[in-house]
Amino acid sequence: MQLKKIGIIVGSLRKESFNRKIANALIALKPDSLNLEIKEIGQLSFYNQDLDETPPAAWTDFRAQIKELDGVLFITPEYNRSIPAVIKNAIDIGSRPYGQSCWDGKPGAVISVSPGATGGFGANHQLRQTLSFLNIPTMGQPEAYIGNVMNLFDNSEYLVNESTRIFLKKFLDAFAAWVERNTDR
Repeated sequence: MQLKKIGIIVGSLRKESFNRKIANALIALKPDSLNLEIKEIGQLSFYNQDLDETPPAAWTDFRAQIKELDGVLFITPEYNRSIPAVIKNAIDIGSRPYGQSCWDGKPGAVISVSPGATGGFGANHQLRQTLSFLNIPTMGQPEAYIGNVMNLFDNSEYLVNESTRIFLKKFLDAFAAWVERNTDR
């Protein structure tokens, strides 16, 4: 089995982001078949089609990074029952110019993270709808809604909740199998 290069898109830019903490926990729990790396999106200016002829360097760098991946994990908070603008912006930048999407065919998965009990259910499903349109085969099971996230980490950002650790490990194992089935490299 070839090592698969997986990008993690973190949909929260907050310094103490729970989404980033989950991303770092995933990196620590990854199976040997996956190489996980956070792909930063905070530097991306708002998508504007007028800039496609001469795109900003941050856009071209981001698109090139995504093209090199074997798969993508999206970790999103829920803002007003939806995905945050920063994650939608990154998706839009990667999907353009029309017909040149860097997302096309890359296997993906979604984890939503929230301090609330529902774990970002609305954002999770809204993001899945967008990924479907972009031809990102999105893993259906297991679904991942991480609720009450503020109780899962200690002060050093270590994931202390054992049942969440076990769940995330199983999620990553399933994702590794999903990526293997959905890549042709």
